[in-house]
Amino acid sequence: VYRPQLTAPVAGDSWPVGSEQTITWDTSDMPSEAEYQTGVLLLGYVEDGSSDEHLDIKHPLASGFQIKNGAVNVTVPEVDPRSDYIVVLIGDSGNASDKFSI
Repeated sequence: VYRPQLTAPVAGDSWPVGSEQTITWDTSDMPSEAEYQTGVLLLGYVEDGSSDEHLDIKHPLASGFQIKNGAVNVTVPEVDPRSDYIVVLIGDSGNASDKFSI
């Protein structure tokens, strides 16, 4: 199981609705068997005291990109303002970002 560490967004980031943002992750320790793996990026949120990620699986931020690229640009969707959003990178395992605001 390969779980790259997300490096952006980070805690305290704020994304304006409709803006283009770059989500990044560290690929320095990628095993050769994961080289051609594709990924999906989902938006979710985690409320204090909960472990539920409330992932929006019906509307991925991005899909079909190669994880080895280490980055993908997304357009921030029209969502309610919150300060506990996360993005989750799914390849052969999920990995969540720090909380950020939209």
